[in-house]
Amino acid sequence: MYKLIIRPLLFCFDPEKVHYFTFSLIRILNKIPGFSYLFQSFYEVKDARLEREVFGIKFKNPVGLAAGFDKDAKLYQELSNFGFGFIEIGTLTPVGQEGNPKKRLFRLKDDNAIINRMGFNNGGVKEAVERLKKNKGVLIGGNIGKNKVTPNEEAVKDYEICFEALFPLVDYFVVNVSSPNTPNLRELQEKEPLKKLLQTLENNKLQTTNHKPILLKIAPDLTDEQLLDIIDIVNETKIAGVIATNTTISREGLQSENKSEMGGLSGKPLTKRSTEVIRFLSEKSNQSFPIIGVGGIHSAEDAIEKLNAGASLVQLYTGFIYEGPALVKAINKKILEQI
Repeated sequence: MYKLIIRPLLFCFDPEKVHYFTFSLIRILNKIPGFSYLFQSFYEVKDARLEREVFGIKFKNPVGLAAGFDKDAKLYQELSNFGFGFIEIGTLTPVGQEGNPKKRLFRLKDDNAIINRMGFNNGGVKEAVERLKKNKGVLIGGNIGKNKVTPNEEAVKDYEICFEALFPLVDYFVVNVSSPNTPNLRELQEKEPLKKLLQTLENNKLQTTNHKPILLKIAPDLTDEQLLDIIDIVNETKIAGVIATNTTISREGLQSENKSEMGGLSGKPLTKRSTEVIRFLSEKSNQSFPIIGVGGIHSAEDAIEKLNAGASLVQLYTGFIYEGPALVKAINKKILEQI
């Protein structure tokens, strides 16, 4: 029904407007008595064999929603009803910002892909904190970044502000230095500034009383040499793991007319490369840290490939938009078949 009727209808309109319309619709439906239960009964797969303990956290299943979908923690409770094992909110910045000028979100229908140049548009970490105080049992990851106007030399302060504000309310953190849509942000992926940033967060005073896992989200465009640096950095800083991968700036093999739009590319064209990065990190590190696999998961088979490549958990974003919420259920059922 989703791919035959709902998606073609939604895809007739501007993707950013559709995103907000869909948010409103999901929120309204979940307020109708019985609808939350209906969504859960249709999409959720309950089985103890799906449970995973990763970086000290127990996940009810290994399929999560990636950051970027619920940036401001406005809909995490309702989205969890689609069967996700965890929801990652953000990317959040210390101060709310508009992001880049519109139009900034583009569907590439011929490629089952999306290009976005949103630019960390969000209402600021303080607003998200107030919403997260109402959480009723959803496992939450907090994806944090820096404001556009903050120079890289002062970026650590921005990450610390978000880290400390979210600390009591999220289960794990994600340090986002890999978005291509904030000027010069990816320079923070260089070895020395990245080590300084991660060590500062790992040594934060809050970590001494109730340690929260910190993960690093990396770009798919890193070279093998840079990926080896990432392994060294993870081992040196003692952070919990890596999320592989963010969006790509590559446009190789695209067929859609609007393929040259600036921004980060997600979806099917990223499937192979993100899996390659996962396998490289897993093998070269001797599986010394967990990896969350994300990028181009449009089928249960895509998810299984990432798990087999070395991922402990997987996340959806563009695949969730193109394939619909039934994809979450399909992946969890496929995992059970493999056991």
